[in-house]
Amino acid sequence: MANFTGRAGYGWFLLCTAGKGQSAMKIIILGAGQVGATLAENLVGEQNDITLVDTNLDKLRALQDKFDLQVVHGHGSHPDVLRKSGAEDADMLVAVTNSDEVNIVACQVAYSMFNTPLKIARIRTNQYLKYRDQLFHKDDMPVDHFIAPEALVTNYIRRLIDYPGALQVVEFAGGAVSLVAVKAYYGGLLVGHALSALKEHMPHIETRVAAIYRRGNAIKPLGTTIIEADDEVFFVAATKHIRAVMSELQKLERSYRRIMIAGGGNVGFGLAKALEKTHNVKLIERSKERAEFLSSGLDNTVVYVGDASDPELLEEENIEQVDVFIAVTNDDEANIMSAMLAKRMGAQKTMVLIKRGAYVDLLQGGEVDIAISPQQATISALLTHIRRGDIVNVYSLRRGAAEAIEAIAHGDSSTSKVVGNAIGQIKLPPGTTIGAIVRGDEVLIAHDSTVIESNDHVILFMVDKKHIIEVEKLFQVSAIFI
Repeated sequence: MANFTGRAGYGWFLLCTAGKGQSAMKIIILGAGQVGATLAENLVGEQNDITLVDTNLDKLRALQDKFDLQVVHGHGSHPDVLRKSGAEDADMLVAVTNSDEVNIVACQVAYSMFNTPLKIARIRTNQYLKYRDQLFHKDDMPVDHFIAPEALVTNYIRRLIDYPGALQVVEFAGGAVSLVAVKAYYGGLLVGHALSALKEHMPHIETRVAAIYRRGNAIKPLGTTIIEADDEVFFVAATKHIRAVMSELQKLERSYRRIMIAGGGNVGFGLAKALEKTHNVKLIERSKERAEFLSSGLDNTVVYVGDASDPELLEEENIEQVDVFIAVTNDDEANIMSAMLAKRMGAQKTMVLIKRGAYVDLLQGGEVDIAISPQQATISALLTHIRRGDIVNVYSLRRGAAEAIEAIAHGDSSTSKVVGNAIGQIKLPPGTTIGAIVRGDEVLIAHDSTVIESNDHVILFMVDKKHIIEVEKLFQVSAIFI
């Protein structure tokens, strides 16, 4: 709430929200698994006070040796453990243990006993998610935000299928704008030409190249920059124009029709359910019991009991006619091996779910076309609720090194560092690009002369996420003196 006080004609009008300054946020993370550890790594260098809680003492010691954080050994939902973790004055609790029930109870305890302002829980079980509107509110289960990893991964893969040839597709402003990563190939209309040629090729479509990675290194995109084959290009455009822009960088792939999914877990089931009305879907599941469940829950998907790395099964099911083979079992090695076999036997494209981050860099681009990290999808969703300033969407990109965000500009030229200023006048951190602005129903591709107005949704790309604090400061409303 704004406060006003005056004395002899002087006073101050406070517009900034308490806790939104740059003092360290006190965050408790429950669960030192892959998601909890990766989240801690993301936040520990951003002026945050992090406490990590887990029942595995060895994991805690290893992470404490690696990062500047506090650790507490114990069950995250126990009141005494939360008190020891500093819940009485914590700004936020992030519960990402392997148990939905522990995560939910921890949020309840943090609310009832310690009045923790923000509580986030990872929830996997569909039975909870199915009734989320009835369950998750302060009168029953006080979880402020919940993260459903399987749903996030399913949506992520669905976008890749919708845009054949894309390496990554993320949406902003309710789907009005997309940021897309593609690899530039020989034969692409723009390869060998300067970025300025984009406007000549597509005079009626606006786009902005946010970043270019060449042999793993970021290159600042200028009008004179020449696109080379194998460049990884991130561009921003209105979602309706994505396919047209992609055609400038690579030969446009035909739409995918025939999909084969290996693994009938929550991701495989959700993906088949989402695709079966518009695609020809086959799903391979090892467990006969699970396959029977899948068959009863799916309408137009053909379900097979078997091993996706069995060449005879793949041959019988005409793997050479499959547009995309998607391996989403819980076993990284099984996913990799089945995808490599499918590719060698003729599948056009392979996508693989990989939990170990080190594998992602090793595999993508060979027989595995796209490696998908469930941790990065989950981290992106978590960061959306953790970032300061009025940041409403965050996507962790390039294995966590880069970040794309959607921030809302508030205030006026007196209280905001961005409102009323042309983009060319804003001092952005190194490697940061404003790609687009969404103003009401209008999508504006960013130019130096574009002036930011209050309530604009601003889409930014950061080559190096270590500058996130500087970006947060840009979008924080400050006090004005009168």
